[in-house]
Amino acid sequence: MHSLEITSNTPGFEQEIAKARAAHKNALIGAGTIINTTLAQQAIDAGAQFIVTPNTNKSVVELAHQHGLPVLMGALTPTDVANAIEYNADIIKVFPAGSMGVGYFKALTGPFSEAQLMPVGGVNLDNISQGFEAGACGAAVSGDFCKVLNTEQERSVLTKLVKKYISELPK
Repeated sequence: MHSLEITSNTPGFEQEIAKARAAHKNALIGAGTIINTTLAQQAIDAGAQFIVTPNTNKSVVELAHQHGLPVLMGALTPTDVANAIEYNADIIKVFPAGSMGVGYFKALTGPFSEAQLMPVGGVNLDNISQGFEAGACGAAVSGDFCKVLNTEQERSVLTKLVKKYISELPK
């Protein structure tokens, strides 16, 4: 299934969530950069199907779960990860993973081996397979895909890049 995250710092993010839900009925449309319950409620009201946070916030998880929505909660330190587990985050996104390196991510998987950890931020073709080898349950890539496509040539280049990423995924 395809998914799309629309961040709360996108102008008119609530309307964009609603438009995406209407246009892409078979995709999961979620809200990202949800740092507090005010933004979470706006996302829920707009029809978001999942919530992504850059931080650990118990109230956001509680609100999202009341509405049956999964939460991908941001965490960086061992304390953040422990808190996200305690708050019942569905997936814990280690952010910014690229800045910390795969070794740091792997170190977190030791004491938190039962947690669903996912590297986010700085994930690219050079390190995505290493993240999975270190125990990631998934990975988020954005930088290579945040480009406006103006020509068929650009679309072709992006399609080839997506295929390269897919080839790096665990089988």
